[in-house]
Amino acid sequence: MLESDEAARRLGVKVTTLYAYVSRGLLTSHRAPSGRRSLFAADDVERLARHSRQGKTVETRMATVTTGVTQLTDEGPVYGGRRATDLALGATFEEVALRLWAGPDAAGTEPEPDERPEPGAWEALDLGPPPEVSASDRMRWVVVMAGARDRLRADLRRQVVTAKAARVAASMVDALTRPGPAATARSEVALVLPDGRERPGALAARLTARLSPEPDPPLVRMVNAALVLMADHELATSTMAVRVAASTRADLYDVLLAGLGTIAGPLHGGASQQVTTLLDGARRHGVERAVNDSLRWQGVLPGFGHSVYKHGDARCTMLLALFEQSAPPEDVELVRDLVRLAADHDIPPPNVDLALASMAWATGMPPDAGRTLFTVARVAGWTAHYLEELEERPLRYRARAVYATPGRSGVAGPRSVPS
Repeated sequence: MLESDEAARRLGVKVTTLYAYVSRGLLTSHRAPSGRRSLFAADDVERLARHSRQGKTVETRMATVTTGVTQLTDEGPVYGGRRATDLALGATFEEVALRLWAGPDAAGTEPEPDERPEPGAWEALDLGPPPEVSASDRMRWVVVMAGARDRLRADLRRQVVTAKAARVAASMVDALTRPGPAATARSEVALVLPDGRERPGALAARLTARLSPEPDPPLVRMVNAALVLMADHELATSTMAVRVAASTRADLYDVLLAGLGTIAGPLHGGASQQVTTLLDGARRHGVERAVNDSLRWQGVLPGFGHSVYKHGDARCTMLLALFEQSAPPEDVELVRDLVRLAADHDIPPPNVDLALASMAWATGMPPDAGRTLFTVARVAGWTAHYLEELEERPLRYRARAVYATPGRSGVAGPRSVPS
């Protein structure tokens, strides 16, 4: 059996890529007797190495991209050598963003002064009053307006890019509509970390005041934890869109728009909103009927199952624990009943979309609050991948198509759709 470093060396890849092969089913990892390391069968590694050396495609469905931003493990994402679940309780979202932006060479260290965003970077830009549109459209409006007003948007130095990203994230939050009577600055509650540090102007506190009519310290901590946990997730669909745009050397604003366009799909950033519908149905008609209706009309249970975390999403576990500490008892019990019913019928474990939706649903946030939180958080990860992609050769993404004449080679022609 080979340890991770040796297996990666024989394949000629980084350890992060080795675990990407595992997540995509190309390799199988085995836990060492100590339980602290992963081991790989030498025959499996050599077979994959020969397959690669023969010029065949190692991954037939998806390109493999080497990255040092985030590693996916059974315990959830790892940012710069630290588990996101640990950072979610002990660091602010801003601190985690700096960790991601520092780059793989600085993993585990504080960024150098000239690599940090300049003072005031987390302050919102003065873009004027936002249009009366949905939260998702307001955030896209922020990126368009920020880019239009940036006279040096082609400046791609790391500290400049990170300062712009910080301002965009803050401006997204500032552009959201405050809910009802919480329209004054007094509604903001400071973020207090477990070690006693107080952050009254933290982005999590400002975002909570924009989403919840009654923000309180436990909810601010939960929102901060969610921002940290959702900051990056390796090569998710929207992140791939960002990297493709970055490979053309697009500026930060256009790259963020590429990510925003992809995250707008209901199967990516909007997944938690489908869970909110499920929770509403469970509150009105009971858990069993809501689950049965969801399976009947959608064929799946939203908020359950994950392509990477086959045995449970650690991000969900953490957020649900925080949810249970602050949500009304009846809502906590309803979510527990939902999880138990799914487990009893061999439905895959819950994912982070269930936790995001539960948090929003139980605290009076809008139904699209999960998507909003997901979008603000992912600005950090997108920016980190953007900076990393700038170090690669440009225009490296070029898929080859297999041309097929319509009606031949398995390509179906037009067909009528039953009414």
